[in-house]
Amino acid sequence: MELHDYLRALRRRWRWVLLLFVLCVGGAVAATSLTTPIYRATAQLFISTSSHTSVTDLAQGSSFTMRQVTTYADMVTAPVVLEPVVDELGLEEPPEILATRISTAVPKDTVLINVHVDGEDAEDAARIANGVAAQFTETIAELEQTSTQGDSPVKASVIRPAKAPTAPVSPNLPRNLALGISLGLMLGVAAAVLREMLDTRITRAADVQALTDRPVIGEIAFDRDAARLPLMTDADTYSPRAEAFRATRTNLQFIDAAERPRVLLCTSSLPGEGKTTTVANLSMTLAASGAQVCMVEADLRRPKLLHYLGLDGSVGLTSVLIGQVSLDDMIQPFRDNLSVLGAGPIPPNPSELLGSSGMQTVLQDLRGRFEYVLIDAPPLLPVTDAAVLSKMVDGTIVVAGSGLVRRNQLAQTLSTLQGVGANVLGILMNRLPATKLDAYSYYRQEYAPEPAPTTRRHSRRERTPALRRVSPTQRG
Repeated sequence: MELHDYLRALRRRWRWVLLLFVLCVGGAVAATSLTTPIYRATAQLFISTSSHTSVTDLAQGSSFTMRQVTTYADMVTAPVVLEPVVDELGLEEPPEILATRISTAVPKDTVLINVHVDGEDAEDAARIANGVAAQFTETIAELEQTSTQGDSPVKASVIRPAKAPTAPVSPNLPRNLALGISLGLMLGVAAAVLREMLDTRITRAADVQALTDRPVIGEIAFDRDAARLPLMTDADTYSPRAEAFRATRTNLQFIDAAERPRVLLCTSSLPGEGKTTTVANLSMTLAASGAQVCMVEADLRRPKLLHYLGLDGSVGLTSVLIGQVSLDDMIQPFRDNLSVLGAGPIPPNPSELLGSSGMQTVLQDLRGRFEYVLIDAPPLLPVTDAAVLSKMVDGTIVVAGSGLVRRNQLAQTLSTLQGVGANVLGILMNRLPATKLDAYSYYRQEYAPEPAPTTRRHSRRERTPALRRVSPTQRG
C-alpha cells in the first residue's frame, strides 16, 4: 500500500478510528476514576563519614560514601530496618509487605538517599517514611560501628523529613489521557488499514483495474432518487447521472471502432448490481444521439425491464422463440428511436431457449433493423444464461455494483466469459458513492446551461410523461 492508499483507508474507515479512539480515551478516564488514589511521602537522608583528620581522609571518606551509597539505598528495605519500624509504629503488615510499598532513589553524583513510601493514606505514608528514615540512621550506625565502644565512621542524617502529600501520584489523569489518546489513534489507524486490506469488495475503478486489463467504460454514481425513478427523464438532461451515461456512450463507441459492436449483452456477477436500469438508461442515451436502438429483455427468470418501462409483458421474446407470434408483433415502441422486446412468459427452460438457433435468428433479425441492440441478461454467477448469450453477441458489458460485488466474484465472472470465448468490452461501475465523482459533478453543473424561467411549478407527473409505472426498486 502507498501513502494515498493509507489516506483513503482512513477516509473510508474513519468510524473505526473514531470508535477505538473513544473507547481508549473513555477507558483511560474510567480507569482513572475507579482507581484508588495512591499518595507518596518522601524523606531524604544524607550519608557522611565522621573521621576527617586531613584532606586525604576527607577525599577518601567522600569516595567511600559515593561508592557505598547505592548499597545503603538497598538496605533501606531490609528486614533489619523494617522490623523495628513495624513494631514501633504498630503496623499490621509484615516487613515483607511493607517493603513492596517502599522505594529508594539516589540522585546522580550525590550521597543522598530519597526514601519513598506509597500508601492510600497520605498521613500514614509520611509517618512510615519518617519512621523508616529514623530507624535507618540507627541501623547504619550499628552496622558500621568498628568496635563495641567506638563511634561509627559512617553517619546517616535525615535532612528532609517527609510531609503528608496533598496530591496523589496515582492515578495520573494527564498521563492516562495521553496514553489513551495515543493507544486509541494507533489502534484506530491499524484497524482501519487492516479492515481496508481485508475488504475484498469492488468499490472504485482502481479495484477493477487491479483485477483485469479490461477497461472501465463508465462510472455511474449512486442516486437515492433512482429507487423511485430508476429511469432518466427529460428533467435529468444535465444531471451528473445523465452525463455519466453520455460518457459511457462515448467510450462504448470508441472501444472497438474497427469492428463497431452493435449487439451488446449486459450482465453482472450478482443480482442487485443495477444491470437492468443500466441497459434502460444507456439505451435511452444512445437513442437520444439519433441511433435506432432496441432493448431486449433476455432475463427469462426475473424480468424487470418492461415493469420499469410501464409496458405490457404478457407476451414477448419467449413467445417468439416458441413460434407463437412473429418478431414484428412483439417489438414495442417506447420513445423516439427506441424500441423494446420484452421477455414474455417465464419458461421452464430459459437456458435452452436462449441458446437455441431461434435466438440466433432473432438477434440476426434485430441486427438488420437497429444500429444498437442492448440485451438485458441474468447475472452470470447464479445461472449460465448470460454465458450462453455472450457467444451470440458482438460484445459483453459487465456491470459491477460498487460495494456489492467482491473481487473474487468479478474475477470468476470474467473468467467464465473468457472461457466461453466472449468478447468483454469492459466493466461499467455502478452505484459509486457520490463523493468519488464530486469534482466531475461540479464541472458538469457549472457547464450546464441555465434553466429557462418558468411561471408555474410542474408536477412530477408532468415532468415524466413517458413513465406510467415505476418499480419501487432500482435493482435489476
